Amino acid sequence: MKNYGKLSVGLIAGWFIFAMSASALDLFKNDSNRVGVGVALAALAPIVVFSMWFATSKKFRQFVLCLNPRILTLAQSWRIFGFTFVLLQARGVLPAIFALPAGYGDMAIGATATLVALKLANPSHRNLFILWQVLGIADLVLAVSLGTTARLLSPHGPSMVTMTVLPLSLVPTFLVPLFLIFHGICITQAKAWEAASGDSGQQQERLQHIRNLMSHDQGISSQGVEPRQKLHEPISIGGLPPSF
Repeated sequence: MKNYGKLSVGLIAGWFIFAMSASALDLFKNDSNRVGVGVALAALAPIVVFSMWFATSKKFRQFVLCLNPRILTLAQSWRIFGFTFVLLQARGVLPAIFALPAGYGDMAIGATATLVALKLANPSHRNLFILWQVLGIADLVLAVSLGTTARLLSPHGPSMVTMTVLPLSLVPTFLVPLFLIFHGICITQAKAWEAASGDSGQQQERLQHIRNLMSHDQGISSQGVEPRQKLHEPISIGGLPPSF
């Protein structure tokens, strides 16, 4: 498991270096009014690689499912910086059709991530935990969709070129796919909680059934012993002391 941990950290670091280097070389830059193909490929590639690795490697899957869901959820707190999109929209740098939904959505997820990690990341709040993760995914998918269609939806608005150069190019090429993977892991873990809690519930039922049987047997035994005890009680005859 430790080897998978080191390998995963190395891959994430390499992925970040690639996204940074490609952005510095303007490989993602797109002067048209939308996010380009290069950004889309950079965002999808790590998700595809992770999904294939997770599906084909049992050991890697076990490693992933052993990760702490609280830490993965706390990582979403960085999305509070979505207010940057709102500020850039106010200054006319990003189109409102993209910046406002993406910005406020990220702020909502980032602001609630700590609470969700501390209070909901457990089997007793499984459904709420999954719901929050789904909302986080929906926010990212909506932001990407609006970013790629901003030109069609708002042809006279500001360009999306800012999202294809440093530092904001790291959002679609590194942070968005990373956060999507974290959401997916948490949902998969939470689904496993249901099976675990179901097995635990069945064990509790079996234990309770055994306790009930034992209590029933003890009741029968106590009813059979009392008459025998009465037979051995001392008897008094004619005022004489009881005989034994």
